[in-house]
This record gives sequence, structure tokens and C-alpha cells, in this order.
Amino acid sequence: MAAATEKLPQLKSAVDGLAEMSANEKSGFINLVSRYLSGEAQHIEWSKIQTPTDEIVVPYDKMANVSEDASETKYLLDKLVVLKLNGGLGTTMGCTGPKSVIEVRDGLTFLDLIVIQIENLNNKYGCKVPLVLMNSFNTHDDTQKIVEKYTNSNVDIHTFNQSKYPRVVADEFVPWPSKGKTDKDGWYPPGHGDVFPSLMNSGKLDAFLSQGKEYVFVANSDNLGAIVDLKILKHLIQNKNEYCMEVTPKTLADVKGGTLISYEGKVQLLEIAQVPDEHVNEFKSIEKFKIFNTNNLWVNLKAIKKLVEADALKMEIIPNPKEVDGVKVLQLETAAGAAIRFFDNAIGVNVPRSRFLPVKATSDLLLVQSDLYTLVDGFVTRNKARTNPTNPAIELGPEFKKVASFLSRFKSIPSIVELDSLKVSGDVSFGSGVVLKGKVSVKANSGTKLEIPDNAVLENKDINGPEDL
Repeated sequence: MAAATEKLPQLKSAVDGLAEMSANEKSGFINLVSRYLSGEAQHIEWSKIQTPTDEIVVPYDKMANVSEDASETKYLLDKLVVLKLNGGLGTTMGCTGPKSVIEVRDGLTFLDLIVIQIENLNNKYGCKVPLVLMNSFNTHDDTQKIVEKYTNSNVDIHTFNQSKYPRVVADEFVPWPSKGKTDKDGWYPPGHGDVFPSLMNSGKLDAFLSQGKEYVFVANSDNLGAIVDLKILKHLIQNKNEYCMEVTPKTLADVKGGTLISYEGKVQLLEIAQVPDEHVNEFKSIEKFKIFNTNNLWVNLKAIKKLVEADALKMEIIPNPKEVDGVKVLQLETAAGAAIRFFDNAIGVNVPRSRFLPVKATSDLLLVQSDLYTLVDGFVTRNKARTNPTNPAIELGPEFKKVASFLSRFKSIPSIVELDSLKVSGDVSFGSGVVLKGKVSVKANSGTKLEIPDNAVLENKDINGPEDL
């Protein structure tokens, strides 16, 4: 970056002229860009990577249980804040508005389930665990309207916005809004690593500290498995761990997920983007790197305050180049998991797979709406009748991509307790009461419609037309 020194001053003066940004946002953005331009990225020496020990990545089973005594539970819950990352839109699933308002099951949305879970804890133990939603400028207005429906619930709901940074026009290195791009497309939310400074800048962090709160449990709003776990919280308080990342064993579906390593005596996150090309296959192997980051994070509030004030959270920068309306732009982002190496006494905890149940696509929705799961008190629980510990692999064609079209193609969600894999392509629809077992593939040839009749039982079948039914 030879011209880096000239780039920063012109960017800075342009940013000073952007009235939409707060002083905190301006300094945060300039800070991020100058770190990027200085090329300060940490270079990982592959030979120094070590597999973390059980002291650093603690097996969940080795953590002490919480006693049956309700007073211990209340004591722990009184120290907790639950924060959900709510900045994402439902666009990939064909929905408008925040992703968290997609209906997951029994007419309830992600947000409904989260509120029900916390309300149950508050009612049962007489505590006041608050729910905090970190919105982006994309989801803020809609979320404010949506949370009104919970006014009478026994949960205090707080919202704040993560930072709003300008996209940078790549070839000129100027903020796009300064060049007249004034609509939403000129801006971006800089990744969930921004949760720490934004929580602090919102004033919420200090307010929670003054109420005696000690830890925040951060998770993606679309991870149905990210429920409050007091065993983890108890361990962190007892052992004074400032940060804890939940990891879980990798399956072949998770080979790209970030993993925890020991590096020069510290625990840190290793993402695929940091891996030298010649080691990518090794990174993806399940033998050497056995765990991946679920993005369920437990973090000490005082430690966040201390580190944000010292401007010490210098997470790896993820450059995200995009082309929007024919213009090549750059957005710089950071991830919350990468902050682990800045906290004292940070650990991972190797949790059961049940704590990672993200809904990223309609194929995930199929799993969660089926008889593979039941819904009790806002918790999605796996059906005991399923003996295979892994979920069926489900691949649905583009006809199923949007939630509305997905729902229109199933009269009822098939039974999949005994399913190993399902692949559907073409114009296919399912009747009610269908049962799928083993390996099933259904393909409608182009121009033809294929309807699976009511109550059909398909076991280890390849169906390419009505004659195969």
C-alpha cells in the first residue's frame, strides 16, 4: 500500500463532512481504515499453531452442574444480560424486514421464541434478565415496531444500533455517500465485532453494570440452539474467565467454520481467510481442527468496558469487496469471535451440537418444522426417537428458496425422523402426511410437475417421474 499515506487524509476530510455519522462512528471508521491501510494484519506462522488443551477448550461435561437450589439459579441469572445480533435481513429467504421475524414453528418467530424463553426464566426464578437486540440501520425501524407487541411480557427489551459506516469507492478511496450515494446502499454495518464498542457507546453497558450485571451472552438471533445455559455462566464466574466461546465438533458441513487454536500461549480464533493457501485443506480436515465457532459468546461486561476504553480490541479486519449498482466498493468488517485473544483468562467450551441450530435457509426450516423437533416453552428440542446424532442432509432446489414458495410446496411437513438425506430438484410438491426414510431423491424434469401423493412413504428411493412412485 504505497499510497496509503495520501489516502487517509482525503478520506478523513470526506468523512468529517458526513453529517449522518456520530463522532464515535467517525473515529471508529477512520481507526478501522487506518489499521487496514497500514497492513498490520497478524501473520500466522503455521508451525506455531497448537491444538488447545482441555484447560483452554473445556469439555462441557467437565463443567460443574448448577445445584437444584433455585436460589443459586437466581443468583446467576441476576448477573446476566442476553444479547441477540439482530442486524440481518431475511432477504436470502425471500422475506422483507429483519430475519428474526420469520416464522419458525407453530406461527412463532425467532424473536417470539427468544422472548418466551427469557420470560419463562424471569417468571420461574423471580429475576429480571434483560434482552438486548443489536440492530443495524437495515433492521432498526422495523424492530422498534415489532418489539411493541412484547410490552406486557415480563422481559425488559432494549435495542441499540450497531455502527453505520460508509462504503468506500475502491478506485478513488473515498466514501461513497460523499460522492452523492445518499441512500442505504451507500452504507454498511461493519460486522458483529462492532458489538463491543456499540454496546458501550449506546450507554447500555454502563447501565447494566450499575444494575450489578456481570456477563453478556451474545448469539445470532437465528441460532435456535443458543439458549441460556447456567452451567457455562457458573463456570465463568467461578474461574473469572472474561470471555468464553462455545465451540462444537465439526461435521463435513462445517469445514469452513472458524476454529480455536493455541498460539504463542494465547487462545485465538483461526478463520479460513487467515489460512495460507497451502494449508487450506488441512484447515478443512476434521482430524486436525476438530471444532468450530458457534458464535455463542459469553463476555464479561467490565472487561468489555476496559478494552473499549483502551481501544485495545484490534480484531482481524475482514475486507469485503462488493459491486453495487456497477460500482466496486469496499467494506471493512470485524467479527466478535476474533476478540477472544484480547480478554484475560479466555476459554472455549466444547458444547453439544444441540446448541448450534441455525436457520440459514429453507432446508433448515424444514428440519425445525418437522417431527425431528418439538417445541416446549419456547425451546426447540430434538426428538428422542431419532437415533442418529447428526441431522439429515437436506438439499432443496431454487424453487424452494423463498419461505413463501417453500411453504406452498408442502401440504404438511413430511416426517423425517428416519431420513438420512433428501435431495429435491425441479417443480415438486408434497402432499400431507408424507414419510421420508433413508436416502431419498426427488427430481421433476424441466417442464413437468411432480406431486408426491398424501401419506406416501418413500424409503431409499430415487424418483424421477410419476412412474417411480
